[in-house]
Amino acid sequence: MTTPLAPAVGGAARTPLALAVDIGGTKIAAGLVAPDGTLLERRRTATPARGPEILRAVAELARPLAERAAVCGVGTAGNVDPLGRIASATGLLTAWAGTDVKAAAERAFGLPALVLNDCHAAGAAEARAGAARGARTALVVAVGTGIGGAVCVEGRVLTGGSGTAGSIGHLPAPAEAGVRCSCGALDHVEAYASGPAIERAHRERTGQALPLTEIGRIGSPVIGDAARLLGRVLAGAANLIDPDVIVIAGGVSMLGPALLGPMEAAYRAEALPGPSAVPLLPARLGEDAGLVGAGLEALSHLEKGP
Repeated sequence: MTTPLAPAVGGAARTPLALAVDIGGTKIAAGLVAPDGTLLERRRTATPARGPEILRAVAELARPLAERAAVCGVGTAGNVDPLGRIASATGLLTAWAGTDVKAAAERAFGLPALVLNDCHAAGAAEARAGAARGARTALVVAVGTGIGGAVCVEGRVLTGGSGTAGSIGHLPAPAEAGVRCSCGALDHVEAYASGPAIERAHRERTGQALPLTEIGRIGSPVIGDAARLLGRVLAGAANLIDPDVIVIAGGVSMLGPALLGPMEAAYRAEALPGPSAVPLLPARLGEDAGLVGAGLEALSHLEKGP
């Protein structure tokens, strides 16, 4: 169901805005997104420890913006089913699995709501307004506290039958060290190349517990190890879907050449001849991508009508 747009003063149609919410493992952001991807306002707060507190924090943060919006888009950590519920979530968000985010957002804001995975939201943003704009097929990979991704075709995110499409962080890594992933399985690439995984590897190798930024500053070899594993997994994904472009996003990508250099070399060594020529580009929208993508996806559903 769509919400009718109120006419502006003078009778002209008012440009619809989306109330966008981005729920991550450490922070919640909210803002207003215009149809061209412009983020008009942004608010942030820390993510509470458990699911019910998260919903309350979202409502308090975003409710002052709701009266200016025609629709609500929510990007959230966790696997989102087609009904807007959290089908499963890693240990990064406690008691989040099973939460009906769509219903909660619609009650809190009085707007029709669309809910999608946060990496899917970021992928939509990069495909429509960022580094992959104009590409027919794009693979967007976010490397941060976890590793997620989105497969985008002509600006649309392919979510899959259960909402798990693009979950590149949960592909098996070319390693058999028995390292447990945040999802509970062993030896997924997220367990080796995410931010916490790189910090853990450095601590185990040196006995020093350092944050990721400091590990990057000293040029620890564990960064190259993680990068090569990630590059090989990217090559396997590209061999399967044959994208026009691969976009690398997320906080870990801020390590720069120490990560991106060996990652790209490993990718090009393992990809088939066609995918090996695909450009690997840095994301353009940074930490705003989740908000922009959630808003744009919600607005696109508003345009479709009932």
